[in-house]
Amino acid sequence: MARRNLRRGLATLCIGGGMGMTMIVEREKN
Repeated sequence: MARRNLRRGLATLCIGGGMGMTMIVEREKN
């Protein structure tokens, strides 16, 4: 995110069987 100068990012995980997880991350302002 720092390399691309992005402020927000999204990570997803598919476990299978109808389960999943999502995480949204945000960088602090410098």
